[in-house]
Amino acid sequence: MNNQRIGLFAVTLLAVAAVPSARAIDVTSGKWTLSFDGNVNAHYIYSNCETHPSVVGGGLACVAPDSSSSVSNGLLPAALSVSGATNQDGYDLGFTFGLYPGISTNDGGSPNLQVTGNPNFGHTALGTAGLDVRQVFLTVGTSTMGTIMAGRNIGLFGADAILNDMTLLGVGAGNGNYAAPANTSLGSIGLGYIYTDWLSQIDYTTPSMGGAKVTFGIFDPLNTLGQVPINHSSPGFQAKVAWTMGPVYLSASGLYQKQRISCADIAQVPLAPNCGVASSNVEYNSHAFDLGGKYDIGNFEVLGWYYRGKGVGTTGLFVLSNDAAGTARDSDGFLGQVSYKMGPAKLGLNYGQSKLDATGIDPATLVEKNDKWTAGLYYNLTDNLLLVGEWSRLESKNQAGASNTSWNLNGGLFLKF
Repeated sequence: MNNQRIGLFAVTLLAVAAVPSARAIDVTSGKWTLSFDGNVNAHYIYSNCETHPSVVGGGLACVAPDSSSSVSNGLLPAALSVSGATNQDGYDLGFTFGLYPGISTNDGGSPNLQVTGNPNFGHTALGTAGLDVRQVFLTVGTSTMGTIMAGRNIGLFGADAILNDMTLLGVGAGNGNYAAPANTSLGSIGLGYIYTDWLSQIDYTTPSMGGAKVTFGIFDPLNTLGQVPINHSSPGFQAKVAWTMGPVYLSASGLYQKQRISCADIAQVPLAPNCGVASSNVEYNSHAFDLGGKYDIGNFEVLGWYYRGKGVGTTGLFVLSNDAAGTARDSDGFLGQVSYKMGPAKLGLNYGQSKLDATGIDPATLVEKNDKWTAGLYYNLTDNLLLVGEWSRLESKNQAGASNTSWNLNGGLFLKF
């Protein structure tokens, strides 16, 4: 039962690993144990944006006529997770509902469909925050058979990079007012790794084998962002292997999905001959992998993750993943980080870079690289309250070499319960 609960809450615990001694609130009723945990966080964020911008399609550097100030969530929204665990007929059973509200005013109506052209867009009186329901899943397993997880949960590809990013409990890249789509800053998303996302899936995880665990699963198919959603019949597949031995943690993950694009989204029809046939689409195979690890040396921790993909895009899954003829683009990136603990304080420095390769017909304004430096100070005032201060510098460069730069400074509080 105890092993099952550890697995059930693993994502939540990893997400707040820098806050020591944080414990869930447990309630036992009959054979069920219910646990409530989560966090509340808020940061003041000042951003100095690029005021004379170049055109960088897909660039992440802040671009605005002047600087911005906000009080917002960081890379994690606030959270309330409700989980249950029991053992029936020798099987460990569990469920989790993860609710993630923001604190930024949701000006556009739907939490995920803000209308930026709305003349009322912009914080005014009588606003409210949005709610992001990221987790709804069940688990079943035993210590010998492993565990099956079914529902909506964090993905496998790219998960370790974001869960070990020091800016997870801070802000990283961001300029505030995050009501859409998920109430959060970027951290190092698109600046060292592709966002793993929260996805509908059915996974199987093996028992530990000499410190190693393997997870593989089938995923709800994702369409390319901004294109006609026609990719319904080709599921996604993801897998991950993770190995822990003392102070060393290593992992690798991958994904595969056949991507379909409607001919309505193909601008360069002569280069996509199938689009001359009625009811035809353009197809390509998307695949990606990442690998990396971390090592604790006394009070020092060093880590790094690298990814490479084709037809996966940059920043998010299947964002800018193909050109105007439906040809898949290559992408890669890495995140490196070093931190040092001094009693209740931790100093950290990380650098991340994400690159997108152009095809022969791509415009020179397409993003070629987004990168970021972040320096941070994280101080545990109590077992559950973390004080955060960070400075981040971003640069976005297009395929012609023109670039935009910005920087942001943030300070805030992160309370885990």
